[in-house]
Amino acid sequence: MAMEQRGAKGEGFATISTDGRVLDSWFLQLRLSAQADGAATARLTEREIKVSLGEPAAGYARHDDIRNVDIVPIRTEIGSLASAPVDVHDAYLRLHLLSHRLVEPNRLNLEGIFSLLPNVAWTTLGPCECSRVPEARMAARKRGLTFEVTGVDKFPRMTDYVTLADVRIADADRVRLGAYLAPGTTVMHEGFCNFNAGTLGHCMVEGRISAGVVVGSGSDVGGGASIMGTRSGGGKERITIGERCLIGANAGIGISLGDDCVVEAGCYVTAGARLLLEDGRVVKARELSGQNGLLFRRNSQSGALEATRRTPNWDGLNSQLHS
Repeated sequence: MAMEQRGAKGEGFATISTDGRVLDSWFLQLRLSAQADGAATARLTEREIKVSLGEPAAGYARHDDIRNVDIVPIRTEIGSLASAPVDVHDAYLRLHLLSHRLVEPNRLNLEGIFSLLPNVAWTTLGPCECSRVPEARMAARKRGLTFEVTGVDKFPRMTDYVTLADVRIADADRVRLGAYLAPGTTVMHEGFCNFNAGTLGHCMVEGRISAGVVVGSGSDVGGGASIMGTRSGGGKERITIGERCLIGANAGIGISLGDDCVVEAGCYVTAGARLLLEDGRVVKARELSGQNGLLFRRNSQSGALEATRRTPNWDGLNSQLHS
């Protein structure tokens, strides 16, 4: 998939610790822009806040003495999304672009993002340095404020930054910022979607969509199912799931699926797995990667993994759930 060569711009607010460490950046306005040289972040004036973010954003910038952070208004520019991110602001803008569906997964450069993003305590009052949590908790409770740590990670929940009206997310903890969820997607309670991954149409997600994975329209990732990501085992292969596919409950896949494929419940197909074909040949699963109309199953008598051509279609997604 070709990289997006254009740049991007965004205005919003950043949370900065007293020692100058950027904990997060929240972009309220963002867009793609013409390619330019380099990347930069500048602080906005009060007038620029009102022009770029609107009157309601005025006064949001402040010092938070509970978390001991400054919330500052910023504008971040990226010269080209094909170049690697250079700092926390740059990385967060790219994650926002994905979750706002302005750029599809694998079409912008995220190289080095783990080393750029700090490990943060995500709290009900916003991001906080981990070392500050005990003091912040006490300060909040003295004021009668709820202070809960919802996670400690480099990536926050998507819904704390981007909330889409045309998707369903049953448990917000299970979708990271940087997930790309197409309209009509449902992520159930045990479903999960990582950053730089997601769906390209109406989908049911009850299993795991790992980083780098995209799932085609009309497909169902069953409960407990897992799609191996590009970071699993240091792999480089981009895993894609075609349209109208079904990955059964507790199944797994380490190769790409074409359109109209089914993986039987409980069946895990890795790239090196040996599959028995209908003509008696045995091949490694990677040789079938991306092919349409296949059924992957385990023979209930011999225990052998098999791949056969599918003739009937499964019933597909329930249209009422994805309208």
